[in-house]
Amino acid sequence: MKLYQARTIHSLEQDQAHTHIAIDDDGRIAAIGGAELAGQYGAADTRFADQVMVPGFVEGHAHAMEGVIWKLPYVGFYGRYHPDGDYVAGCDSVPALLARLKELDASMPADEPMFVWGYDAIYFGEDKPMRQALDSVSTQRPIVIHHSNLHLITVNSTALDRAGIDRDHLIDGIYTDEQGEPNGELAEMAAMFQVYNAVGNPVFGGFNDAAGLVRYGRSGRRSGVTTAADLYNQLEPETVATMQQVVNDQDFPMRLVSTLGVMQVTSQAAVTRAIELRQAASDKLRLGAVKIVTDGSIQGFSARVRQPYVNGVENGVENGVWVAPPPAMEDMIMACNRADIPVHVHVNGDQASDFALQAFAKAAAEHAFQVPHVLQHAQMMDSQQLRQAKDLGLNINFFANHTYYWGDQHCQQTVGSDIASRMNPAREALDMGLVVALHSDAPVTPMGPLHVMWSAVNRVTASGALLGPEQRINAAEALCAITLAPAITLGMEQEIGSLAVGKRADITVLAGDPLTVDPMAIKDIPVVATLLDGKVTH
Repeated sequence: MKLYQARTIHSLEQDQAHTHIAIDDDGRIAAIGGAELAGQYGAADTRFADQVMVPGFVEGHAHAMEGVIWKLPYVGFYGRYHPDGDYVAGCDSVPALLARLKELDASMPADEPMFVWGYDAIYFGEDKPMRQALDSVSTQRPIVIHHSNLHLITVNSTALDRAGIDRDHLIDGIYTDEQGEPNGELAEMAAMFQVYNAVGNPVFGGFNDAAGLVRYGRSGRRSGVTTAADLYNQLEPETVATMQQVVNDQDFPMRLVSTLGVMQVTSQAAVTRAIELRQAASDKLRLGAVKIVTDGSIQGFSARVRQPYVNGVENGVENGVWVAPPPAMEDMIMACNRADIPVHVHVNGDQASDFALQAFAKAAAEHAFQVPHVLQHAQMMDSQQLRQAKDLGLNINFFANHTYYWGDQHCQQTVGSDIASRMNPAREALDMGLVVALHSDAPVTPMGPLHVMWSAVNRVTASGALLGPEQRINAAEALCAITLAPAITLGMEQEIGSLAVGKRADITVLAGDPLTVDPMAIKDIPVVATLLDGKVTH
């Protein structure tokens, strides 16, 4: 038995704050209260006496790729921290980006393809580097730049040539210039895999990566996460075996919930595999749900939207790209719901949400929901769509970080200020009674629940503009949205997400109180420690 003392403990179970928490030898919470617990459980461990305890953060939408992808050089606009803690400066201009690529080119063997990640074309507007700019770096080696959203790549002419992509061999997602020639930008898997199949695929072909999983655990530990989703994985047998070895190790610092990506399989195959995967699950490794990707990225102009993009027509993109067309999405949702398999559906654009809601309505009419189903991102949902989701009993996990990282660009370049100001409508959804979680989608944005919380509470863009203040939520609601609500979306609310007797003692220790500090300071609160099953991991 262990008794810890803190300045404040926010349990999310009761309104009043506590100061003491007792944890039994099985890592479960035995009691939570005040100093009177010392009489029953002995002297308190006071190492956190000046700190604040909250339920362990639950990252309900991120990807183990956050650890895998750091084996590649980072070239994103904003500086970021490596999972090991090292800071990597950003490339915040086209010259800076090309200079970094040229440095890499000079350091690499002549016959080796160059893969980098983190790039975001929308920050550079009409000056964004395309095929010709990358040709200035090298025409000898293929160059593949992964956009931060992971729904697009930009490549040089050598990569296009090796993939056999030219004006006579175009498919949906291969963007062209004014002369009808491929410009080097490719959106979504059908187009991207033409390049991957020709030059290599270290990102989407690298799921079975023990070192990457270790790095993912470090990212979670640094940011206070005790349970993280890996919300799209092909989960081949060798990958599952690696996960079992790494995640079940006592030193791995968080729980992992990995969902089966079903982009390229039949609905029956998906159901069969999801049921099989349940047998490989454990306390720390949860398996058995599926993930459907319906559309793409708003800032990449590939999310499916009702109205044409403000500035997307130059690529021939008016309404986005289907990843899983509506008939395939409906078939998968229907089949999984019949088998009581939880379904997570990626819907960024409002048109994608329309079709997902139609599919879930049809599924519910056939077989009442027995497990949680979740609309992931759901950024452009309007009031009618939110009401339909509530009536169906669906949960929502909003991508709150978008307001900060791309809010300015959404106003000016993608969907316009009217739609951008109500993106990720957490206030409206909560007022309707929906379960609302918030996420980072790491590695798309850095894993950091406190930044996600800050973004939803303040709705401030990178330029400092206030975007959609009527959709702000308060700090207590936002804390729930990074703890208990995502636990609900993952079907784990009986174990984690709040601090209550009998639940797992997954705890995040903070240097400040996110419920009482200036709301603009929430993102800067240091994470002091994490506890998993009552054991200090950080």
